[in-house]
Amino acid sequence: MTHTGPFKGVLGSDPFPAQAGRYRFIWSELCPWSHRVAIVRQLLGLDTVISEGKLNPVITEKGWQFSLDEGDQDPILGTTYMMDSYLKTDPDYAGRATIPVIIDLTTEKIVNNESHDLMRQLEMNFTEFTKPDAPELYPEFLRAEIDEINAIILEEVIGAIYQMGATKSQDDYAKQYAILFARLDQLDAHFADHDFLVGEQLTEADIRLYVSLVRFDVAYYSMYHADRNHLYDFPNLWPYAKSLYKIPAFRETTNFEAIKKGFWLNNHAENPRQIVPLGPDTSIWEA
Repeated sequence: MTHTGPFKGVLGSDPFPAQAGRYRFIWSELCPWSHRVAIVRQLLGLDTVISEGKLNPVITEKGWQFSLDEGDQDPILGTTYMMDSYLKTDPDYAGRATIPVIIDLTTEKIVNNESHDLMRQLEMNFTEFTKPDAPELYPEFLRAEIDEINAIILEEVIGAIYQMGATKSQDDYAKQYAILFARLDQLDAHFADHDFLVGEQLTEADIRLYVSLVRFDVAYYSMYHADRNHLYDFPNLWPYAKSLYKIPAFRETTNFEAIKKGFWLNNHAENPRQIVPLGPDTSIWEA
């Protein structure tokens, strides 16, 4: 993979060596792209090596804000908005301040802001710091299969969901709806006799699918009209999702209230009255 530009540094490379305490992971519990990196970080035991800062799930006119912290500032960086770090890294930057990011605390500049890159770099370049019982999330003998299913999830699950939410055409919505539920039905059939997406072990593919499944009933079902049925209606996909939720790194990084609040309060067009639904009952994930 080629990395260029101010936000495409490689953790574990010569400019950014793997070091404990040097980096800070910035994310929001709302964001599925952030969530998958958060799971990897905790699952591998890197939460003791790389610190974290959390952004408010409700986005302001100035973008993502550290308003969950005292004084509305990240306690380590001293910044108020995510954009502050983008401009410190590139003073001429004119794009959106996206997340997740990992920041080098020696310069307070962004190393990388692409979740796919960050997952792989943590998985492969921080092995000297991972806990002894950490799973190998991208084993060499499964990489081709993992890459294949990752592409399918990106296109036919999370991609279809977000296209359903963005489209202004009934035909386009119906097309993505059909793609999504055809794939979910295939996944449901797969989990009738498999515990994981690829092989006989937990891999990064499971993480990429989980962050969509855990948002399905609380956000996608109603907000994006992905409403043929609920996740809990799938006889095999639902138990699979719950089995992942029981793993501390998955459960402890999942905040249903932040997801609901972010999805509903950030969508002014669909929710002009700014009402956050009280349901659904997320205690069923604990059963």
